[in-house]
Amino acid sequence: MRAVVTGQIGVDKKPYLNAVADLGGERGESIELFHLGDMMYREAPDVRPGRILDLPLSRLTTLRRAAFKDVIAATTPARDHRNVVVNTHATFRWRHGLFAAFDFDLMKRLEPEMFICIVDNVEVVHHRLHQEHDIDATLKDCMVWREEEILATELLADAMGCRNNFYILSRGRQTDTLETALRLITRPDMKKVYPSFPMSHVVDMPDVLAEIDSFRAELAKHFIAFDPGDVDEKLLLERALAAARAGEDRIDVTPHSFGGRSGNPTLRVSVREVLDIAGDIDGQIYMRDFKLVDQSDMIVSLIPELPGGVPGLSSGVERELHHAFEHTKEVYVVWKPKKNPSPFITETATKIFRSVPEAMAYFESRGWFAQQTLFGH
Repeated sequence: MRAVVTGQIGVDKKPYLNAVADLGGERGESIELFHLGDMMYREAPDVRPGRILDLPLSRLTTLRRAAFKDVIAATTPARDHRNVVVNTHATFRWRHGLFAAFDFDLMKRLEPEMFICIVDNVEVVHHRLHQEHDIDATLKDCMVWREEEILATELLADAMGCRNNFYILSRGRQTDTLETALRLITRPDMKKVYPSFPMSHVVDMPDVLAEIDSFRAELAKHFIAFDPGDVDEKLLLERALAAARAGEDRIDVTPHSFGGRSGNPTLRVSVREVLDIAGDIDGQIYMRDFKLVDQSDMIVSLIPELPGGVPGLSSGVERELHHAFEHTKEVYVVWKPKKNPSPFITETATKIFRSVPEAMAYFESRGWFAQQTLFGH
C-alpha cells in the first residue's frame, strides 16, 4: 500500500507513524516511512527548527517539491516497494493565511493508493501546537484547521482516484490505534467496523462504561475499528458548561479518558474558549461519526441495559444505525436489555445478538477472524 497521511500541526504524526512502522517491523511487515517535513529541513540547513513555515511561500514550495521528488525517486518503481507511507499535510493555516501543502503533479507521480487524515482531541492539538511553536491560535482556530485538513485531504484523494480509500483515523491514546493504522496500511482487505455505543449519558455509570470498554477492545482485536470514542470532545464541552455555571474560568481535563482510560497528562483549558467552539464540537461530531460509518463495512452497536431495565439506546446510536442502514452497510446489534427491541431496530438490523461473545462467535463463523487477523496476532 502507498499511503499519504495528513493531519494538522499538533496531531504529532511523526512519533505516531514511527510507532506504527516499528510495530510493522515486529510483525514482519516492513514500512518505508518518509517524513516530508524532516526532508524539507534537510534541504534547507539554514532554517532554524520550527521556523520553516515562516519562509516565503515561494521558497517553501521549492523545498516541498524537492523533498517530494526525493520520495518519488526512492520509491520507484512502485512494484519494488510494498508499503510506503508519506507523512505530510494537506493544508497550512499559518501567518501566510490558509494555503495548500501539496502539488497535484507530484502527487500524481507518487501514485498513492490511500489517503489517511489523522485527527485528535482539539485541546490536545492546541496544547502541542503552543508547546512547539510561537503562535497565537485559539481552540476555534484548531477546530477550523482540522475541518479544512479533512476536507482538503478528501478532495485530494478524490482527485487521485482514491475516493473509496480515504479514511479519517482518530489517534486517541497512541497505543489505542497503532494496530488500526498498521492494518489499514498493510492489510486494507480486513473487515472495517464502526463500534456504536452510548457515550455522554453513561459517563457516570462505571459498570456500563466497563462493559462498553470491553466491547470496544474486543472489536479492535479482530477488525480495523474506527472508534468514535477515540475523540471525546463532547465530554470536554460538558465539563466546560458545568464550570461556567459554577463561575469557573478554567478547567483541568484529562483527554481520552472515556471508559476510565487516560492517555495524556491533565491539561488546563479556558472555559470561554471551549464554549466558543460548542457548535463546532457538535457539528464535527455529527460529520465525523457519519464519515467513520461510511468508511466502514459494518456497524456493530452495543445497547447495554441501564439501571431500571432501561435500554441504553441514545439518540446518537439510533441515528448511526439508521445512517448505516440507509447507506447499505451491514448492521449488527448486541441487545442486552430484557425488554425486546422496537421494530426500528429489528427491521433495520442485519442480525441481533444477546451478548458480545455471541456476536463474536458469529463473526468468526463467517471466516472474518481467520482470514484477516494480522500475522496471527
